[in-house]
Amino acid sequence: LVDAGLSVDLLTRELTRLGVAGWQLRSEQVQRAALRATHLVVEVDSSVRLEHQAEVEEVFARSTLPDTIKADSLRIFERLFAAEARVHGATLDEVHLHEMGSLDTLVDIVGAVIGLHALGIEAVYVSPLPMSRGTVRTQHGLMPLPAPAVLELLRDTPVRAVDIEAELVTPTGAAILTTLAQGFNRHPSFTISTTGYGAGSRDLPFANVLRVIAGETVSTSGVAVEQVTLLETQIDDMPPEWYGHVMNLCFQTGALDVYLTPVQMKKNRPGTLLTVITRPERAEQLRMIMLTQTTTLGVRQQQIERFCLPREIVTVTTRFGPIQAKVALLPDGKRRLAPEYEACRQVAEQQQVPLWEVYQAVHTASEAGS
Repeated sequence: LVDAGLSVDLLTRELTRLGVAGWQLRSEQVQRAALRATHLVVEVDSSVRLEHQAEVEEVFARSTLPDTIKADSLRIFERLFAAEARVHGATLDEVHLHEMGSLDTLVDIVGAVIGLHALGIEAVYVSPLPMSRGTVRTQHGLMPLPAPAVLELLRDTPVRAVDIEAELVTPTGAAILTTLAQGFNRHPSFTISTTGYGAGSRDLPFANVLRVIAGETVSTSGVAVEQVTLLETQIDDMPPEWYGHVMNLCFQTGALDVYLTPVQMKKNRPGTLLTVITRPERAEQLRMIMLTQTTTLGVRQQQIERFCLPREIVTVTTRFGPIQAKVALLPDGKRRLAPEYEACRQVAEQQQVPLWEVYQAVHTASEAGS
């Protein structure tokens, strides 16, 4: 982030608001496998430790950082402590950080959050993370790489194998990325505005850098682009009355859309393709519904882009009374109105008129008022 334009002075000034002494930042230009990169050095007083979750929470309670910075930083720490607790079979009150209990973990996590906010980053997308091999020495003795806490943090996250004996993903880094990222492996189309290369401490056979690419999502004439997750499974042995129940559960859990498609399956069996579209943060919950509430044995998942027109809900005054409608703004600046079905249905039932007549009244009143 520093190489991408984040001011070290600003970062230092904001970190000072934590109210914790014993650390210092400095940046230097280095080469990593012929690539120029910025190495941010965090020097800390090793006698100052924050090993328990209560100690970390107390620091944030006293700090004068903005609430948004505190909230994001605490979410990362909570995820880190939860992973350590699961790995060691301890409770959150019992678990404590050993190597990660030093001040540089606090500076790394809060510094990353400060940097993203300072650069105006609204969404983070991450490529598959490298999984190396070997061992690393800890206070618990030799541990295999990737470290157990890293694997716990990266559950359900795309990774790629790298044939090298070195720690490439730390628990702190994994906690930051898995907490703040909106998606892995795929990202929306965007226009690149800047890039940054942050250097790792070691020289490796390849460029040991973390690359940041910052930009703005492509919006063609006001069409918004967002990353969503598509879940689907084919079923040929489930009673048809179950589908309504499953669809209701998915919508209640936050699915953006759920639909059924007739398909031809193995051995020429007629089946049903169940498709669920959701925001990435809801994918795991919805995937579990599909696996546990249907007869399927597996679910496919992929990240896709969704292009959306700006829209708003308006109230149209008609001869039947006020009725809600949805108005979409088209790329050419024109507006497209669609009456809300439920609102129209209720009016049709209450006033004993055909549904089409209510729809027509909404369109007529809207055109007269435009």
